[in-house]
Amino acid sequence: NFDHFQILRAIGKGSFGKVYSFQDEEDMFMVVDLLLGGDLRYHLQQNVHFTEGTVKLYICELALALEYLQRYHIIHRDIKPDNILLDEHGHVHITDFNIATVVKGAERASSMAGTKPYMPEVFQVYMDGGPGYSYPVDWWSLGVTAYELLRGWRPYEIHSATPIDEILNMFKVERVHYSSTWCKGMVALLRKLLTKDPESRLSSLRDIQSVPYLADMNWDAVFEKALMPGFVPNKGRLNCDPTFELEEMILESKPLHKKKKRLAKNRSRDSTKDSCPLNGHLQQCLETVRKEFIIFNREKLRRQQGQGSQLLDTDSRAGGQAQSKLQDGCNNNLLTTTCTRGCSS
Repeated sequence: NFDHFQILRAIGKGSFGKVYSFQDEEDMFMVVDLLLGGDLRYHLQQNVHFTEGTVKLYICELALALEYLQRYHIIHRDIKPDNILLDEHGHVHITDFNIATVVKGAERASSMAGTKPYMPEVFQVYMDGGPGYSYPVDWWSLGVTAYELLRGWRPYEIHSATPIDEILNMFKVERVHYSSTWCKGMVALLRKLLTKDPESRLSSLRDIQSVPYLADMNWDAVFEKALMPGFVPNKGRLNCDPTFELEEMILESKPLHKKKKRLAKNRSRDSTKDSCPLNGHLQQCLETVRKEFIIFNREKLRRQQGQGSQLLDTDSRAGGQAQSKLQDGCNNNLLTTTCTRGCSS
């Protein structure tokens, strides 16, 4: 949706990857960096053993990402292994902002959104209409994710079909069990992330950096992704389940190979009916799209490329003599085109 696009455009850097966008007459396309390491869910299913050192670095990298989201007033609401991708070097990146929301100032979110095993006080708001929830929900989800990476299962046995009242009762009566093999510092950190009271939970970068267990972390190096993760995905493997990805393509509701016929049909239909009035917010969104984006025309691009190659050929003949004067080993700087609209270098 349009809100999803606006969030992606606002955060298109750092642990989220760059975001590029274009459109044709029917669709808006959002392109993000290709991350070839697969998601953490896939690697859990492959029985990868994540060491405490690796999870410790993941927590720090994700803490920087969550702090960045808070700067833009964004609650992700679905932090979990499925939505954390690895790049080819093993660093983590947050993805899937489909249910993210924006809160300003003292505002709180109140809608039921997320994945049950990773949702904390969201349930309480749904059941008794409490004051709402804010950024701490993402830090709880981070704690559940870190626990799951270390142990192979989650701290509470919650599934998608588990009733909400049963989940709330579980939070009241059950205690989280921490492995005796984990170091005391890691256990203390997880306890603070999995604190049921959001007011007492670690929920900011400053909170995380104050934890003694992380006192030895070089946060500048974490930010620059200069620390080597303990787990690096195999570059020679696909790092995803091809049957699942293929199933998603097969179930696509509007296949691209039928787009040309579909667009022609839509133009014919639109020309024979009166346009319906739109509500103010939707009209404003569409107006923004119209102003900000130029319809992608592949044929026009090809013509421009053809003209460009002719000009280059002419220039190369005219400048042949000057080019021959360059000495061997001269350091010739390559000039690259810089995107000036919505792109970050």
